[in-house]
Parts: sequence; C-alpha cells; structure tokens
Amino acid sequence: MGEPIHVPLLDLGAQNQPLDAELKAAFARLLESSQFILGPEVTRFEERAAECFGVRHAIGVSSGTDALLLSLMTLGIGPGDEVLCPSFTFFATAGAIARTGATPVFVDSLDADFCIDPADAERRMTGNTKAIIPVHLFGQAADMDGVQRLAKAHGLAVLEDAAQSMGATHGGQQVGMMGGLGAFSFFPSKNLGGFGDGGMITTDDDALAKRVRILRVHGGAPKYYHKAIGGNFRMDPLHAALLGVKLDHFPGYLAKRRANAAQYLERLAQCAHVAEGRLVLPSEVNGRGHTWNQFTLRVANGRRDDLQAHLAANDIGSAIYYPVPLHRQECFAHLPSFGESLPVCEKMAGEVLSIPVYPEMSEAQLGHVADTLVNAPL
Repeated sequence: MGEPIHVPLLDLGAQNQPLDAELKAAFARLLESSQFILGPEVTRFEERAAECFGVRHAIGVSSGTDALLLSLMTLGIGPGDEVLCPSFTFFATAGAIARTGATPVFVDSLDADFCIDPADAERRMTGNTKAIIPVHLFGQAADMDGVQRLAKAHGLAVLEDAAQSMGATHGGQQVGMMGGLGAFSFFPSKNLGGFGDGGMITTDDDALAKRVRILRVHGGAPKYYHKAIGGNFRMDPLHAALLGVKLDHFPGYLAKRRANAAQYLERLAQCAHVAEGRLVLPSEVNGRGHTWNQFTLRVANGRRDDLQAHLAANDIGSAIYYPVPLHRQECFAHLPSFGESLPVCEKMAGEVLSIPVYPEMSEAQLGHVADTLVNAPL
C-alpha cells in the first residue's frame, strides 16, 4: 500500500518556492531603490499588464475590493443610485456598492455558468438603476452579450468584476476589457496570486483612467489640491515588483489549470454519480475561455456536506463558495429585496463544492481526487 496522498485546496508554496531567486532579486531591487510608495515598480507592472491584456490602461490598486469601490466612485455612483449585481458572488461585489451609499439590487444567476442572469437583471431595473456589475465567477466569463445589450438599451455603466477570472475570454475578448471598467484581484489564491492584497483596474477610456488615478491618491491633483474626495487606494511597489515576476509565468499557470480541469472532466464524465445526476460537473460555455480559478461541483441530492467530509477523510481540501447568497445576508436586511426568492442562486448555494485544481497538482494528486469522488458514498 502506497503512502497517503495529501491534496490541499491550494498550495502556494509549490508555486512560489521555485521563483525564490527571482522574487528575492525583485525585493532587493526595491530595497535598494527606497521607493516604497508608487514609483517605477508600479508603473512598470501597470505597463506590462496593459500590454499583456491588450488594454490602454491598467492601474494598480490596493486590493480587488478597492478596485470595485474605486471604480464605482470613478463612475460617480452614490446615494439614490441602484446597481445590479448577482447575489451569488463574493461579498465585496455588493459591499462596494453599499459603501458608496448606493443600493445593491440582487439578481439571480444562470444555471449553466454560475453568473448573472441578464434577463432577470432587466426585470429588476428601475428609474434609479445606473450600473450593472457582471461577475466572471470561478474563472469563466459571464454572458457579456446579454449584459451589453441591456446596458446599451438602458444607458447603464458596466463594471466587470473579474477578480477570479484574469485571462478568461468571451468571444475572443479578455474579461475586464468589455465594460467601461474592469476590476481584478491579486489575492494569493487567484490565478495571478500576489503576496498580500492587491488589485487592478482596467479601461480603454482615457478620461476614466485619469479619474481613477486621481481618486487613487485621495483625489489630489496636483498633490494637496483636492477637487474630489478619493481614498488611499495605491498598490504597494513591493507587490508590483513581486507580481511582475509571476506575470511572466501566468500563461503557464493558466495552461496547467485548464489541463487539470480537462482531466477531471474526462475522468468523471462516466462516473455513476454524474450519470445519475447526483453530481453535476462544471462546464465551459461555448465561446468562452475558462481559467478554472475554481473547479466547482454541485452535489444535487442534499449530500454536499457528506461529500466534503468524505474528501476530508481522504486528506483532500475543499471549500464552499458561497454558502449564503448576498440577498440573505443580515447586513442587507434593510433592503426591500431581503429574503426575496432567487431560486437558482439559492439552489447553487446549497449544492456547490470546490475541489483542488491549482497548477502544481501532480498526476497522483489529481488521480486521488478523481478516484475519491468516483467512490464517494452518494
């Protein structure tokens, strides 16, 4: 009998340790420069990111959450405004809306891709609706054709929440490049994972980019002269320098995630649990390039917790993203929509379970996860 196989949900050490010398050289370069606020490291990373993703402006900020908040501030969203967003997403999407004084209007999801349902979004519009935030969830683009039709018909601003999906595509276009603004996260678990919090805003609009850069430094333009109230949303040069090292490896990370996901789909496709509907596999929608930030299963018979326990018993990490949709979160109890039924996202919240898919997984680890799922007591 072989050695037990441990499969964490994510292994940051396995990704970062091979880059030890490059990362230390980047740190030494920054230490020597003594430029610890903005400066050439941030500018260099922004320019390289913009070139990599084919956008005019890529602006480094302090976190993915702040990328959303700063984008909304840049768009002038505030009290009295309503912003459409999915209920099945990470809290920051709606939290950023609420922090501007605007009202998040929660929208149901599409069963096929976990993302916002444009038809349901249209049903929830009012005269106060000013923007829509499609979230490219788990590494796959939302239905941007539907979102853009809705936005064009009603004059809505589009802010893409691409925190989980850097590198994903829709009809050949990169996510974060199809709306007025795109918001990205470099949280360590993301496809391009940093060494703390960090984020980025993308846009092809020169005027919006200029306003983002002004609001990023408290609205001072020039320094100490304030025509607008911004915040401290700067990206640290240390994060920019270290992320710059990993940016060179980003295509390889995505290729390995895609290969791992393809193996899961192939190995599990004929599984009895899948064939009989107890286990639902994620899918890549035609015309969209999935980056598999998460490989999210759905356990369709109320046995999700049992499956998670079974994985843990076999030393396999997993996580539930997300157990409570936002329209049922206590902090939004004051909204008229609190507790309203959004059936698809509620069903998802009760079924989803994400398993390891990180690039550094070995064949043995991937096989252990697949075999454990096939033999799970469902």
